[in-house]
Amino acid sequence: MSDIVNRRSPVFNAVIWSLVLGWIFVAGFPFVWTLWGSFKVQGDFFSKADWTNAIFGIRTQIETGTPFTGAGYFGAWVTNEFWVSVVNTGIIVGSVVVISLTLGTLGGYALARSGKKYAFYLLMLALVFRAMPHITLVSGYLLPFFEWNLWGHLPTAIIVMVAINQPFTLWMLHSFFLNIPKDLDESAMVDGCTRFQAFRRVIVPVMWPGVITTGLFSFLLAYNDFTVTATLLSQANQTMVPKIASFLGTTQTEGNVMFAVAAVVSATAPLFALIMVFQRQIVSGLTAGAVKG
Repeated sequence: MSDIVNRRSPVFNAVIWSLVLGWIFVAGFPFVWTLWGSFKVQGDFFSKADWTNAIFGIRTQIETGTPFTGAGYFGAWVTNEFWVSVVNTGIIVGSVVVISLTLGTLGGYALARSGKKYAFYLLMLALVFRAMPHITLVSGYLLPFFEWNLWGHLPTAIIVMVAINQPFTLWMLHSFFLNIPKDLDESAMVDGCTRFQAFRRVIVPVMWPGVITTGLFSFLLAYNDFTVTATLLSQANQTMVPKIASFLGTTQTEGNVMFAVAAVVSATAPLFALIMVFQRQIVSGLTAGAVKG
């Protein structure tokens, strides 16, 4: 039997590696192609006559004298001040992650350790808000924001995003706290810690992978958002995603698609770096949240 398994193992490994490499190619090709095309002119990257122009840069060579050009990045970052949108995105994302994790960690711990029935009903209420379309919450905030002259400013988007994201962080962190035995809390309090000291010094370090995982999902929600930021922010306070959309233009206004391509690469690259840095914590956090310990 072992001989049969050994004879089949190379074939099985070849199939597995073929599937993995195929998936990597399919998943990574769009970004690699966009990255390559961001250094070309529009006539090459969107050539209808010959798609190989996007590879060899025929028009780019004619227009700029070289097969590669950084005109798209210069136009997006300098001419159209894409860096302002990057700063705005950083402020919103950082605020949303910090506020959501702070409230979600405290709330998730309290609900996980509470034996009251209201804890279940609060979680169900949070689930209802999480299931609502984002535009529903946005429309509910518009009238007071207009009346109080708050529309268009960064805090308005932060408030709404926290409201949208908080039920998710509450549920996710609540599940992580349920996997931590109550004995740790009790042992810390027997040693002289208060409830909050036990939470801060004992519980949080144990569930740190869960906090990082939840924080990453909160980051992605705020980082990739279009509906909230496009509706609640003025043009001067645009974040990256609406700014990229503005580069494409409209039926009334001509845009510059290469600015959009360069901005897409600029916005996507940090996500790859973030995943690579926190990959171990993310896997540990997802595993801890999926297994009842």
